[in-house]
Amino acid sequence: MAMVFSAKPFYSTTQTPTPIANRLPSPTLSSRTAPRFAHGLSAAAAAIRASPSARRLRALARPVRASQQQPRRRPEYVPNRIDDPNYVRIFDTTLRDGEQSPGATMTSAEKLVVARQLARLGVDIIEAGFPASSPDDLDAVRSIAIEVGNTPAGEDGHVPVICGLSRCNKKDIDAAWEAVRHARRPRIHTFIATSEIHMQHKLRKTPEQVVAIAMEMVAYARSLGCPDVEFSPEDAGRSNREFLYHILEEVIKAGATTLNIPDTVGYTLPYEFGNLIADIKANTPGIENAIISTHCQNDLGLATANTLAGARAGARQLEVTINGIGERAGNASLEEVVMAIKCRGELLDGLYTGINSQHITLTSKMVQEHSGLHVQPHKAIVGANAFAHESGIHQDGMLKYKGTYEIISPDDIGLTRANEFGIVLGKLSGRHAVRSKLVELGYEISDKEFEDFFKRYKEVAEKKKRVTDEDIEALLSDEIFQPKVIWSLSDIQATCGTLGLSTATVKLIGPDGEEKIACSVGTGPVDAAYKAVDQIIQIPTVLREYGMTSVTEGIDAIATTRVVVTGDVSNNSKHALTGHSFNRSFSGSGASMDVVVSSVRAYLSALNKMCSFAGAVKASSEVPQSTRVQSRE
Repeated sequence: MAMVFSAKPFYSTTQTPTPIANRLPSPTLSSRTAPRFAHGLSAAAAAIRASPSARRLRALARPVRASQQQPRRRPEYVPNRIDDPNYVRIFDTTLRDGEQSPGATMTSAEKLVVARQLARLGVDIIEAGFPASSPDDLDAVRSIAIEVGNTPAGEDGHVPVICGLSRCNKKDIDAAWEAVRHARRPRIHTFIATSEIHMQHKLRKTPEQVVAIAMEMVAYARSLGCPDVEFSPEDAGRSNREFLYHILEEVIKAGATTLNIPDTVGYTLPYEFGNLIADIKANTPGIENAIISTHCQNDLGLATANTLAGARAGARQLEVTINGIGERAGNASLEEVVMAIKCRGELLDGLYTGINSQHITLTSKMVQEHSGLHVQPHKAIVGANAFAHESGIHQDGMLKYKGTYEIISPDDIGLTRANEFGIVLGKLSGRHAVRSKLVELGYEISDKEFEDFFKRYKEVAEKKKRVTDEDIEALLSDEIFQPKVIWSLSDIQATCGTLGLSTATVKLIGPDGEEKIACSVGTGPVDAAYKAVDQIIQIPTVLREYGMTSVTEGIDAIATTRVVVTGDVSNNSKHALTGHSFNRSFSGSGASMDVVVSSVRAYLSALNKMCSFAGAVKASSEVPQSTRVQSRE
């Protein structure tokens, strides 16, 4: 194969991009060819659109709160084009990149629940996992493709694209296609590194070899019958521009429909990343036949700013995760990106998404519970303090007009504040009142789930004078957002103090319904209880993290516990980027007014995840691949 490149080298130690002013913009690029950035966002188009004074007047005339803006219709999905140039696709990778966070491993059942919620949220593409990483992940992605990928969600009947990640090799691509092909709109996402440091030290391949592999594997993915193939040049933020233009041109020719530009290590600044997207749009032949995407890591805390800069420069797919979870410092946060676009659409050239933002709060809480990764109180949009006002000056302004200190209405993201409702729950509250409260808080649960929850609610209400919204949500998380029950807590009795050894007696109900009892001593009541549980379940585990918080203030507050454990179930799991096997971590959460009970519930939640995963791995290894494929057809 003949390879023709410019005389300029692909890369050098002191890389200097070609000055934008020396390039001719494409006719369709308009003023966004070479954006200049202020506060992380492009402002070059302002000179064409209006004078500075007129722009300020428009800004003053804009709605001051996001809730006042009207939703717009999502354009029909076509893999390599978007008929409305202002529409931005939201690609959610919570179940793939987000799950790579330490301790964030979800079971297949949990992934399916989260995928359903992502569909209700309105994301355009769900990257459901890395099917080649393990048989369990392949089965999880396939289940999501079959159910979520064929079921309309929301009022507009939206069906999301279901995507599977793969490295640029046939084995990975085959696994991804087997997993996603059952969806109405399947997509294969394949990647290979393109920066000098990755090609030299990780791949140990020449640029010519990398281009050849990328072309061959994109063409192979299309040959399987997949009409929608996304290609990512890994570490694009540190890759040579001329080389990027070339490899992207070649994969477009090979059939790529989306070109994802990842800032893999969170290295670039907003103006740099915006210029990178603009330059790719201006200098890549055939770029009009593909969608430009962004994937920004948060190592310098700039993922959201970089993502918005990329959108402003011409990217029309944005890769994000719920709560910003992901490798190392995480990814661009869906809620931050979406609400920034919703709030500041005027300064983003009228960009909009198909996200139903009123599902953001529930989705955030669901991901927190299933992943075990709770957000900090000051997290933008979904943090506990995001809509809290304690300063007297702020409270005075809020009482006079909420828009003084809130640019987003809590209602926009499905958040309700306890003091805005007249229903106060207590021990005399009946099913109808409790169910009404759940509806107000944005929770939709089945009748069986409600009965299980109502039983727990009554137990707490008997001990507390007033049950708060926070109590309700803690109980919901503990009762509803839990893995498949294999081992459940029946009874526990613990003693502790300075006069003797701490002891605990634990009674568990096993998978066969049989009750098993064990007693143990420990350094404290929780340690003793955990040792008793270990005696019954007999699975080698290491407790990596243990944390407890109170839901509300007061001596009668509900305690929530989070633990992370590891076990020997790693042999069939591979990391998406490195390909190395790793020891999976499993998180669990529990809630109770008794701290020991809360702790044991959290420990059992993590162990149930581990048992479910180990069982799925064992079942997959015992069934031939051909049989598994045929059983789904």
